[in-house]
Amino acid sequence: MSYEVFARKYRPQTFDDIVGQTHVTRTLKNAVAQNRLAHAYLFVGPRGTGKTSTARILAKALNCTQGGPTVTPCGKCDNCREIAGGNSLDVIELDAASNRGIDDVRELRDNVRYAPAKSRFKVYIIDEVHMLTKEAANALLKTLEEPPKHVIFCLATTEPEKLPITILSRCQRFDLHRIATNLIAQQLQSIATKEKLTLAPAAAHAIARGAEGGMRDAESMLDQLVAFCGEKVEEADVLNVFGFTSQQMVADFVGRILRGETADALALLHEQCEAGKDMMKLMSDTIAYLRDLLVFKVKPDALSDEASAETRAAFAEQAPLLETDRVLELIDQFAAAEGRMKWAPNKKLHVEVAVIRAIQTLDQTTLDEVIENLNALRDGNPAAPPPNRPGGGPVATVADRGPGVSDAGYKANDSAADVNEIWGKVVAQIKTRRPFIKSWIDEARPLGASGRNFELGFPCDQRMVMEHLSSRANREFLEALLKEISGREWALKFSLKENLPAKAPAAKSKNAPAIVREALEMFKGEIKT
Repeated sequence: MSYEVFARKYRPQTFDDIVGQTHVTRTLKNAVAQNRLAHAYLFVGPRGTGKTSTARILAKALNCTQGGPTVTPCGKCDNCREIAGGNSLDVIELDAASNRGIDDVRELRDNVRYAPAKSRFKVYIIDEVHMLTKEAANALLKTLEEPPKHVIFCLATTEPEKLPITILSRCQRFDLHRIATNLIAQQLQSIATKEKLTLAPAAAHAIARGAEGGMRDAESMLDQLVAFCGEKVEEADVLNVFGFTSQQMVADFVGRILRGETADALALLHEQCEAGKDMMKLMSDTIAYLRDLLVFKVKPDALSDEASAETRAAFAEQAPLLETDRVLELIDQFAAAEGRMKWAPNKKLHVEVAVIRAIQTLDQTTLDEVIENLNALRDGNPAAPPPNRPGGGPVATVADRGPGVSDAGYKANDSAADVNEIWGKVVAQIKTRRPFIKSWIDEARPLGASGRNFELGFPCDQRMVMEHLSSRANREFLEALLKEISGREWALKFSLKENLPAKAPAAKSKNAPAIVREALEMFKGEIKT
């Protein structure tokens, strides 16, 4: 006997065998049990979700000789076996992609009036019905609306929008959904058990994600993997054969972006590129992961059927790193980059630019935050607490560093006093070069240095001051001044610290409108952009 592929060998044979389409199977079972049968059904859905299989099972339920019509066809009688094998005289399957002309439909219309050869009903299953020509679709209309009592039509399509409204209105429509990832993984494990295969759970989930909701695609992929690696399938085999990226890698990649680790994120990107991974697939996986992270932030239990326990744990760790609107911005930016990549010869370049831009965006103050704090100051209230920012954790002070020399050449045995001395010289220069920002500089505290980073801390009630000083123009001025005084490159980092008292409490006596006017002047350039 010739080999039978998994997609055919494990094709659903009863309503209960259909995975992930309970809303369809329950309705059809009730219709059969209550004898409330329509004359035409339309099954709509992505490839491999069970459209044609559902039509075949319905035909078996109607024509089973063991108590039919029945919701549980026996699968053993002649009618059931002939329908399952595709050679029943009374269940006619047509492929509208290759039989799409008006002559084909006229032949069907002529044959409809003949009674079934040995069954109760004559069932016509027309696959990819949207491929019928306009003339053929019009020729089918009358027969589809008023077929003989012994005829039932089952139409299947992946593109219902291409069907004439006149056909849609004559059918009961059932929309089959993409099958949840966890359900596909469970079915693959069931097949592996029956075939005496060892399928790693991570491998099953990788196949299920790659199948994108199609059970038939997942079964075909498993078939190919068994041919490649034998009776034991690991996640690495799935990634190597199909060029996928592991979910753990995508989680790590997104985590580095959310934490503002530009160098580490690009290093991981280059590693995947060198391994031959598809950059378009990596981008789409990143967008899908961010989408799932967004859903998790809104409703954590919504992904119970889609994400593995490990992925949900990663979501729980990363969700507090940024607000919902920031996730939406990231999705928009990566989606725009994905659109540009379709026509670009150097796809890696676009991914790199998207990563760098995304991290820069996360570190910027939004206009909504500016307006919110301006309103708070105007009303005499303290500024809102800062949102989570990538790389917002404390920077180690010089005194905390171990022996040796840092990657930027700053000696660990230099004391924190050196940092304070450098900053004192910066403040002195500001008084003569940019006196109009002196009052804000007075609120800054040098917290320490780590590598190239020079961190300034601000009291929590001075958030607006920190935002002003971290604007592009002021940041570049301060970094240039630091370089001039210390003789080396610095990258300023700004953060709010609860344990820092305000230096100039008298500033609180200012009236609110004056503060608002000063703040508006500070952000004038940013608001215009």
